[in-house]
Amino acid sequence: MKLFSPFEIKTIKMKNRIVRSATYEKMADEDGFVTEQLINFYVNLAKGGAGLIITGNALVHVSGRSAPKMLCIHNDFYIDGLKKLTSSVHEAGGKIIIQLSHGGRQCASIFLYGNPPVAPSAVYEPVYKVMPRELTQEEIWEIIESFGKAARRAKEAGFDGVQIHGAHGYLINQFLSPYTNRRNDYWGGDEERRFHFLEEVYNSIRDNVGYDYPIMIKLNACDFVKNGLTLEESLRIAKRLENMGIDAIEVSGGIVESKIEERPVRMKIDSPEKEAYFREFSKEFKKNLKVPIMLVGGIRSRQVAEDILQKNDADLISLSRPLIREPDLPNKWMKGKEKSDCISCNECMRFIKLDYVKCTQLEKKR
Repeated sequence: MKLFSPFEIKTIKMKNRIVRSATYEKMADEDGFVTEQLINFYVNLAKGGAGLIITGNALVHVSGRSAPKMLCIHNDFYIDGLKKLTSSVHEAGGKIIIQLSHGGRQCASIFLYGNPPVAPSAVYEPVYKVMPRELTQEEIWEIIESFGKAARRAKEAGFDGVQIHGAHGYLINQFLSPYTNRRNDYWGGDEERRFHFLEEVYNSIRDNVGYDYPIMIKLNACDFVKNGLTLEESLRIAKRLENMGIDAIEVSGGIVESKIEERPVRMKIDSPEKEAYFREFSKEFKKNLKVPIMLVGGIRSRQVAEDILQKNDADLISLSRPLIREPDLPNKWMKGKEKSDCISCNECMRFIKLDYVKCTQLEKKR
């Protein structure tokens, strides 16, 4: 099967086409340091057979903390713990990159020491029920620099690459989207200016890690909100990134305030027809780009994954919830298992009430 064939992204030699998509774990300590629980979690994923692991969202700047106990990389004193994480994963035979993230307006004040969240523009966020403060020029450049410094720490800590979180309504997505970016300066006003923030973030990262280090991005193909990012604009963004030297693009969609049936993490994926709900988008990315394309979103069956690859609708298959349920699903697929046990109930996504992110259905069976 093509699913189990090797694949390379610059310096990363993957043993198969299966990617563990970035998934918040809630397993760092209260200050964002690596814990033994977090290390064991990723070692199990490495042993489970994924060709590439992308960590949960790692904080690049204190103004962007979007969840409790999230992994942090915004200061040099996190490097030693991150080194323990990467060395443990490598010893287990895995490849691991870290996702660099800033929550922007999708942050609660309780995670920001009582301060309001920041964003390109002051556009009310109805799910978090917050009115963000518009970022100043100086703050924007500071955050851009923080992405670059975080990438330098990632490389020093031994990560095989980095992924920029440019999807799901977080800060970079907010700058790209006309729904959340209503500025009229260098950072917004038309499509080209809305791209400037991501352009500067990419350049900052590249300046810190060099050309040979893999830089990837998770990108919304569509925001699924009125006046949000559309497929046509997203394809043009992706083309710009390809010309700049991005090494892979993971195609996703939706933001927190999209309709439930159009959010990034959808429910009731109980038939092959409901799987891979962003497939039509990744197909367009493949038609228009040469850079490797990862597809995430509701993939549950080995045959669906294989069909996506055989029809050249994506180069790599990204999984999130199935690997919360079964960290060893890639090995099980290789041995002949056809479908993940994940029932897409989304209980694992209710991270505020959980001690850590886990499959609650599996716990009920025990």
